Amino acid sequence: MLKKTFAALALGTALLSAGQAMAAEYKIDKEGQHAFVDWKISHLGYSFIHGTFKDFDGQFTWDSAKPEASKISVDLKTASLWSNHAERDKHIASADFLDVKKYPQAKFVSTSVKSTGEKTADVTGDLTMHGVTKPVTFKATFNGEGKDPWGGERAGFNATTTLNLNDFGIKGPGATSQTLDLDISVEGVKQK
Repeated sequence: MLKKTFAALALGTALLSAGQAMAAEYKIDKEGQHAFVDWKISHLGYSFIHGTFKDFDGQFTWDSAKPEASKISVDLKTASLWSNHAERDKHIASADFLDVKKYPQAKFVSTSVKSTGEKTADVTGDLTMHGVTKPVTFKATFNGEGKDPWGGERAGFNATTTLNLNDFGIKGPGATSQTLDLDISVEGVKQK
């Protein structure tokens, strides 16, 4: 009886270890510029301003057999915002909005991943921005994974969400500008 219990425990441990080994670590390909954090906000209700954050880094774990075990962490430099208009960028970076001198970083750390389809999931996590941490959920799509031409392996995802700026203590420039759409595209390089 003791031998059977020990054998079952050993087998269970081996299976658990094998399952954990399946999840691979990926570093977001910042150097190759294969990752983007783009945003869009209404301008007075007449049009949209589009922009991006140019400086961010992060990593994720991924196992296509167990997507719910995935994790992601992203650190972003708020001063790297760009909207194709230097004076507007200065204004957005000022204390009127992002206050990048006081809050130079934003961070997202996932807390759960729930599959919603064959290649889709809800990725929920804590977003810290402007000194406030709130839970947010991204609608994520798995784009694919495989070998690259340089002998490495990659996996890629897109994710979108809409933020209420008031939740983070940021006042939008007008009544129509209280929400910000984020569209994130990341390609990760598998770490060996």
